[in-house]
Amino acid sequence: MATRRSFEADKAALARCRHCERVGLIPEARPIFQLPEGARIGIFSQAPGNLAHRGGKPFLDPSGVRLRAWLGVDEAQFYDSGRFAIAPMAFCFPGYDGTGPTGRGGDLPPPKVCAEIWRERILRHLEGKLKLALLIGSYSQNWHLAGQRRKTLTETVRAWRDYPRDPVTGAKLYVLPHPSWRNTAWLRKNLWFEEEVLPELQRDVRAAL
Repeated sequence: MATRRSFEADKAALARCRHCERVGLIPEARPIFQLPEGARIGIFSQAPGNLAHRGGKPFLDPSGVRLRAWLGVDEAQFYDSGRFAIAPMAFCFPGYDGTGPTGRGGDLPPPKVCAEIWRERILRHLEGKLKLALLIGSYSQNWHLAGQRRKTLTETVRAWRDYPRDPVTGAKLYVLPHPSWRNTAWLRKNLWFEEEVLPELQRDVRAAL
């Protein structure tokens, strides 16, 4: 049975984890997460970006600005209210893929081994406590929804009402695209997302807070 003491012990162990750096999967391990005891909204995303890695805070970048706008909250509510749990599929910045004119390209995918080691261990502490769960991007949707997601992210997000509950935590579920600037074209093409999904999401966030 998960207890507050075991939750604190697991968070401390997660903060010390250096597995992926030690085996050469990522350039530098620095687990980034936010797991307050009184969390009511779970944000389950991909992996921290470079700015979050350097600053030591999740979503400390333009994608975080967009995400907070989607949720209708400010930085103080997001980071200091004690209501938001942030547990990505990989807790460390995975590095860049080395493509593109700058030689950096996009972020690498989250190493699968991180979820294998940590995901069930951490999420057991959130089960039954959250009011809302947000699955941001295809990696978290693949893991949480298993065989239930549609063929594409667009189809999955479009069918958001078909996923009433997170199978893992039991919370009311929203499936969302990643708020990265790389998805700006997607948002312009899919105006229904801001028109249909975000108003209801913001109502539920206010209620959970």
